Amino acid sequence: MGRSVAVDNEDRQRRLPAGRKAKLAAYVAETGEVTVGALAERFGVSIDTVRRDLDQLSADGVLVRTYGGAVSQSSISRVDRTVDVRLNLEKREKEQIATLATSLVKDGSVIMINGGTTTLAVARNLRNHRDLTVATNSLLVPPALPPSAVREVYVFGGAVRTLTLTTTGPVSLPSAGGADLDVSCDLALIGVGAVSAEGGYTTSNLADAAMMREMISRAERVAILADSSKFGRRLFAQVAELDAADYLVTDSTPPPDLLKALRESEVELVTPETHDAR
Repeated sequence: MGRSVAVDNEDRQRRLPAGRKAKLAAYVAETGEVTVGALAERFGVSIDTVRRDLDQLSADGVLVRTYGGAVSQSSISRVDRTVDVRLNLEKREKEQIATLATSLVKDGSVIMINGGTTTLAVARNLRNHRDLTVATNSLLVPPALPPSAVREVYVFGGAVRTLTLTTTGPVSLPSAGGADLDVSCDLALIGVGAVSAEGGYTTSNLADAAMMREMISRAERVAILADSSKFGRRLFAQVAELDAADYLVTDSTPPPDLLKALRESEVELVTPETHDAR
Protein backbone atom coordinates (compact mmCIF):
# COMPACT_ATOMS: atom_id res chain seq x y z
CA MET A 1 0.00 0.00 0.00
CA GLY A 2 2.81 2.42 0.98
CA ARG A 3 4.64 1.68 -2.27
CA SER A 4 1.50 2.48 -4.29
CA VAL A 5 1.01 5.81 -2.48
CA ALA A 6 4.67 6.73 -3.08
CA VAL A 7 4.39 5.94 -6.79
CA ASP A 8 1.15 7.92 -7.05
CA ASN A 9 2.81 10.89 -5.36
CA GLU A 10 5.78 10.71 -7.71
CA ASP A 11 3.50 10.58 -10.75
CA ARG A 12 1.49 13.51 -9.48
CA GLN A 13 4.64 15.55 -8.92
CA ARG A 14 5.79 14.81 -12.47
CA ARG A 15 2.40 15.86 -13.85
CA LEU A 16 2.08 19.08 -11.84
CA PRO A 17 4.59 21.22 -13.76
CA ALA A 18 3.08 20.25 -17.12
CA GLY A 19 -0.42 20.88 -15.80
CA ARG A 20 0.62 24.21 -14.33
CA LYS A 21 2.23 25.30 -17.59
CA ALA A 22 -0.88 24.37 -19.53
CA LYS A 23 -3.03 26.44 -17.17
CA LEU A 24 -0.51 29.26 -17.26
CA ALA A 25 -0.52 29.24 -21.08
CA ALA A 26 -4.32 29.24 -21.13
CA TYR A 27 -4.40 32.18 -18.72
CA VAL A 28 -1.96 34.22 -20.84
CA ALA A 29 -4.02 33.41 -23.94
CA GLU A 30 -7.18 34.57 -22.18
CA THR A 31 -5.64 37.69 -20.63
CA GLY A 32 -3.50 38.74 -23.59
CA GLU A 33 -0.67 40.21 -21.54
CA VAL A 34 0.45 39.52 -17.98
CA THR A 35 3.41 40.08 -15.66
CA VAL A 36 5.61 37.50 -13.97
CA GLY A 37 4.51 38.76 -10.55
CA ALA A 38 0.82 38.38 -11.36
CA LEU A 39 1.36 34.84 -12.61
CA ALA A 40 3.37 33.87 -9.53
CA GLU A 41 0.59 35.14 -7.26
CA ARG A 42 -2.18 33.50 -9.26
CA PHE A 43 -0.54 30.06 -9.41
CA GLY A 44 1.10 30.13 -5.99
CA VAL A 45 4.65 29.52 -7.20
CA SER A 46 7.88 31.48 -7.10
CA ILE A 47 8.81 34.15 -9.63
CA ASP A 48 11.78 32.02 -10.73
CA THR A 49 9.43 29.11 -11.44
CA VAL A 50 7.16 31.33 -13.52
CA ARG A 51 10.15 32.66 -15.46
CA ARG A 52 11.29 29.12 -16.27
CA ASP A 53 7.78 28.15 -17.35
CA LEU A 54 7.47 31.22 -19.58
CA ASP A 55 10.88 30.63 -21.12
CA GLN A 56 9.89 27.07 -22.00
CA LEU A 57 6.48 28.08 -23.35
CA SER A 58 8.11 30.80 -25.42
CA ALA A 59 10.64 28.32 -26.82
CA ASP A 60 7.71 26.03 -27.71
CA GLY A 61 6.01 28.89 -29.56
CA VAL A 62 2.99 28.91 -27.24
CA LEU A 63 3.41 32.55 -26.20
CA VAL A 64 5.86 35.42 -26.60
CA ARG A 65 8.19 36.31 -23.74
CA THR A 66 8.57 40.00 -22.93
CA TYR A 67 10.57 41.93 -20.36
CA GLY A 68 8.79 41.25 -17.08
CA GLY A 69 6.11 38.94 -18.43
CA ALA A 70 4.53 37.48 -21.55
CA VAL A 71 1.90 38.14 -24.20
CA SER A 72 -0.31 35.74 -26.11
CA GLN A 73 0.31 34.96 -29.76
CA SER A 74 -3.12 36.35 -30.67
CA SER A 75 -2.45 39.70 -29.02
CA ILE A 76 0.56 40.36 -31.27
CA SER A 77 -1.28 39.80 -34.52
CA ARG A 78 -1.54 43.56 -34.98
CA VAL A 79 1.05 45.15 -37.24
CA ASP A 80 2.74 47.56 -34.80
CA ARG A 81 4.28 45.84 -31.82
CA THR A 82 6.56 47.04 -29.06
CA VAL A 83 10.26 46.39 -29.39
CA ASP A 84 10.45 43.90 -26.51
CA VAL A 85 7.77 41.76 -28.18
CA ARG A 86 9.38 41.88 -31.62
CA LEU A 87 12.79 40.98 -30.20
CA ASN A 88 11.34 37.57 -29.29
CA LEU A 89 9.86 36.83 -32.70
CA GLU A 90 11.80 34.80 -35.31
CA LYS A 91 14.98 35.13 -33.23
CA ARG A 92 16.87 32.33 -35.02
CA GLU A 93 15.94 33.71 -38.44
CA LYS A 94 17.05 37.20 -37.49
CA GLU A 95 20.44 35.93 -36.37
CA GLN A 96 20.84 34.06 -39.67
CA ILE A 97 19.97 37.19 -41.63
CA ALA A 98 22.32 39.30 -39.52
CA THR A 99 25.24 36.97 -40.23
CA LEU A 100 24.50 37.05 -43.96
CA ALA A 101 24.01 40.82 -44.06
CA THR A 102 27.31 41.57 -42.34
CA SER A 103 29.10 39.68 -45.13
CA LEU A 104 27.96 42.47 -47.47
CA VAL A 105 29.56 45.18 -45.32
CA LYS A 106 33.08 46.25 -46.28
CA ASP A 107 35.57 47.62 -43.79
CA GLY A 108 35.94 51.38 -43.99
CA SER A 109 32.54 51.84 -45.64
CA VAL A 110 29.61 54.11 -44.80
CA ILE A 111 26.37 52.26 -44.02
CA MET A 112 22.84 53.35 -43.22
CA ILE A 113 20.69 51.14 -41.00
CA ASN A 114 17.01 51.73 -40.41
CA GLY A 115 15.32 50.92 -37.14
CA GLY A 116 14.08 47.40 -36.50
CA THR A 117 14.93 44.23 -34.60
CA THR A 118 16.48 42.51 -37.62
CA THR A 119 18.77 45.45 -38.34
CA LEU A 120 19.55 45.64 -34.63
CA ALA A 121 20.83 42.07 -34.88
CA VAL A 122 23.04 43.19 -37.79
CA ALA A 123 24.52 45.99 -35.70
CA ARG A 124 25.44 43.53 -32.96
CA ASN A 125 27.10 41.22 -35.48
CA LEU A 126 29.56 43.79 -36.85
CA ARG A 127 32.25 42.87 -34.31
CA ASN A 128 34.67 41.61 -36.97
CA HIS A 129 34.48 44.84 -38.98
CA ARG A 130 36.58 47.97 -38.64
CA ASP A 131 36.48 51.68 -39.44
CA LEU A 132 32.76 51.88 -40.25
CA THR A 133 30.70 55.04 -40.42
CA VAL A 134 27.13 54.25 -39.40
CA ALA A 135 24.04 56.46 -39.78
CA THR A 136 20.70 55.29 -38.41
CA ASN A 137 17.27 56.37 -37.23
CA SER A 138 17.31 53.78 -34.44
CA LEU A 139 17.95 54.73 -30.83
CA LEU A 140 18.93 51.11 -30.12
CA VAL A 141 21.56 50.65 -32.83
CA PRO A 142 24.30 53.01 -31.53
CA PRO A 143 24.77 51.28 -28.14
CA ALA A 144 24.55 47.87 -29.86
CA LEU A 145 27.44 48.58 -32.23
CA PRO A 146 30.77 47.02 -31.18
CA PRO A 147 33.07 49.97 -30.36
CA SER A 148 35.95 48.35 -32.25
CA ALA A 149 33.92 48.30 -35.46
CA VAL A 150 32.98 51.95 -35.80
CA ARG A 151 34.76 55.18 -36.57
CA GLU A 152 31.72 57.46 -36.36
CA VAL A 153 28.04 57.00 -35.55
CA TYR A 154 25.22 59.39 -36.46
CA VAL A 155 21.53 59.37 -35.57
CA PHE A 156 19.05 61.11 -37.85
CA GLY A 157 16.83 63.52 -35.97
CA GLY A 158 13.07 63.86 -35.96
CA ALA A 159 10.07 62.76 -33.95
CA VAL A 160 10.68 59.74 -31.72
CA ARG A 161 8.30 56.77 -31.99
CA THR A 162 8.31 55.29 -28.50
CA LEU A 163 6.70 52.08 -29.77
CA THR A 164 9.73 51.26 -31.92
CA LEU A 165 12.41 53.54 -30.41
CA THR A 166 13.13 55.09 -33.78
CA THR A 167 13.08 58.59 -35.20
CA THR A 168 11.10 59.71 -38.22
CA GLY A 169 12.17 62.70 -40.23
CA PRO A 170 14.54 63.74 -43.02
CA VAL A 171 17.59 61.64 -43.84
CA SER A 172 19.98 64.52 -43.25
CA LEU A 173 22.46 65.80 -40.72
CA PRO A 174 22.97 69.43 -39.68
CA SER A 175 26.26 71.27 -40.19
CA ALA A 176 27.88 73.50 -37.60
CA GLY A 177 26.18 76.45 -39.25
CA GLY A 178 22.75 74.84 -38.98
CA ALA A 179 22.22 73.97 -42.65
CA ASP A 180 21.44 70.35 -43.51
CA LEU A 181 24.24 68.45 -45.22
CA ASP A 182 23.64 66.10 -48.12
CA VAL A 183 24.59 62.56 -47.07
CA SER A 184 25.07 59.27 -48.91
CA CYS A 185 26.30 55.77 -48.12
CA ASP A 186 27.96 52.75 -49.65
CA LEU A 187 25.32 50.32 -48.38
CA ALA A 188 21.83 50.73 -46.94
CA LEU A 189 20.59 47.88 -44.75
CA ILE A 190 16.82 48.17 -44.68
CA GLY A 191 14.52 45.91 -42.69
CA VAL A 192 10.97 45.82 -44.02
CA GLY A 193 7.64 44.49 -42.77
CA ALA A 194 6.58 42.61 -45.88
CA VAL A 195 7.76 41.54 -49.35
CA SER A 196 5.52 40.53 -52.25
CA ALA A 197 5.73 40.25 -56.01
CA GLU A 198 2.95 42.80 -56.50
CA GLY A 199 3.59 45.23 -53.63
CA GLY A 200 7.36 45.19 -53.47
CA TYR A 201 8.76 46.16 -50.07
CA THR A 202 6.20 47.55 -47.64
CA THR A 203 5.83 48.62 -44.02
CA SER A 204 3.01 49.60 -41.69
CA ASN A 205 3.87 53.26 -41.05
CA LEU A 206 3.81 56.03 -43.65
CA ALA A 207 6.57 58.12 -42.05
CA ASP A 208 8.81 55.06 -41.71
CA ALA A 209 8.24 54.20 -45.36
CA ALA A 210 9.23 57.71 -46.48
CA MET A 211 12.43 57.58 -44.43
CA MET A 212 13.37 54.12 -45.66
CA ARG A 213 12.73 55.18 -49.24
CA GLU A 214 15.06 58.15 -48.78
CA MET A 215 17.80 55.96 -47.29
CA ILE A 216 17.52 53.71 -50.34
CA SER A 217 17.84 56.70 -52.68
CA ARG A 218 21.07 57.75 -50.98
CA ALA A 219 22.79 54.35 -51.19
CA GLU A 220 25.16 52.95 -53.77
CA ARG A 221 24.00 49.43 -52.85
CA VAL A 222 20.79 48.37 -51.07
CA ALA A 223 20.18 45.22 -49.03
CA ILE A 224 16.60 44.53 -47.97
CA LEU A 225 16.35 42.34 -44.87
CA ALA A 226 13.23 40.23 -44.29
CA ASP A 227 12.62 36.83 -42.73
CA SER A 228 10.43 34.31 -44.54
CA SER A 229 7.35 35.06 -42.41
CA LYS A 230 7.08 38.35 -44.34
CA PHE A 231 6.86 36.79 -47.80
CA GLY A 232 3.68 37.22 -49.82
CA ARG A 233 2.32 39.97 -47.59
CA ARG A 234 1.58 43.62 -48.32
CA LEU A 235 1.36 46.30 -45.63
CA PHE A 236 -0.02 49.83 -45.67
CA ALA A 237 2.86 51.86 -47.12
CA GLN A 238 5.15 50.91 -49.97
CA VAL A 239 8.84 51.52 -49.38
CA ALA A 240 9.97 50.63 -52.91
CA GLU A 241 9.46 48.31 -55.84
CA LEU A 242 11.45 45.08 -55.88
CA ASP A 243 14.08 46.41 -58.30
CA ALA A 244 15.13 49.15 -55.85
CA ALA A 245 17.26 46.58 -54.02
CA ASP A 246 20.49 44.91 -55.00
CA TYR A 247 20.04 42.12 -52.44
CA LEU A 248 17.25 40.43 -50.52
CA VAL A 249 18.77 38.89 -47.40
CA THR A 250 16.53 36.25 -45.85
CA ASP A 251 16.52 32.91 -44.07
CA SER A 252 15.00 30.72 -46.79
CA THR A 253 14.08 30.65 -50.47
CA PRO A 254 10.92 32.67 -51.27
CA PRO A 255 7.83 31.05 -52.84
CA PRO A 256 7.91 30.60 -56.65
CA ASP A 257 6.00 33.75 -57.62
CA LEU A 258 8.15 36.01 -55.47
CA LEU A 259 11.34 34.24 -56.51
CA LYS A 260 10.46 34.76 -60.18
CA ALA A 261 9.71 38.45 -59.60
CA LEU A 262 13.00 38.94 -57.75
CA ARG A 263 14.96 37.35 -60.60
CA GLU A 264 13.16 39.53 -63.16
CA SER A 265 14.02 42.57 -61.04
CA GLU A 266 17.69 41.44 -60.89
CA VAL A 267 17.70 41.23 -57.11
CA GLU A 268 20.36 38.90 -55.75
CA LEU A 269 18.96 36.47 -53.20
CA VAL A 270 21.19 35.96 -50.15
CA THR A 271 20.19 32.96 -48.00
CA PRO A 272 22.17 30.45 -45.93
CA GLU A 273 22.11 28.11 -48.96
CA THR A 274 23.34 30.66 -51.50
CA HIS A 275 25.97 31.96 -49.08
CA ASP A 276 27.37 28.47 -48.45
CA ALA A 277 27.53 27.88 -52.21
CA ARG A 278 29.83 30.85 -52.76
